[in-house]
Amino acid sequence: MQNRNKLLTIMLIILVCITLIGVVALLIVSQLKEKDENAEPTIDEIVESSIDIPEITTNLTGNKFIRISLKVQTDSPEAAEELTKRDFQIKNIVIAELSEMTPQDLEGKQGKSTFQASIKTKINELMDDGEVQQVYITSYIIQ
Repeated sequence: MQNRNKLLTIMLIILVCITLIGVVALLIVSQLKEKDENAEPTIDEIVESSIDIPEITTNLTGNKFIRISLKVQTDSPEAAEELTKRDFQIKNIVIAELSEMTPQDLEGKQGKSTFQASIKTKINELMDDGEVQQVYITSYIIQ
């Protein structure tokens, strides 16, 4: 009887140890996976998941006009492919947004950041798959 109790105790200890090892291994794997997901994309990945919006010339509110080019960074190459197909909609969004702005609205870093955030939000409303991560102004002239 005593041997059975010892055997049962040993088996329970082994079972608890195996379970603990499994839980620890699972936690370590999930932490490593989480770090990989949070890693910043490389420049090659950014270029692969970005599209260029060629130069757009349009009127601002008032007697001024703007020439602007953009690069739109998405979260995946598939999302970039969708944006390529939607380029006419993106140009329409940019033109509509700029037509409501004055040159003063685009002055300084804050004005440009506000414009970029607005374009990002409006493009994301169009997207079926993926999302826009960043909108970059690649050229900009107001005359």
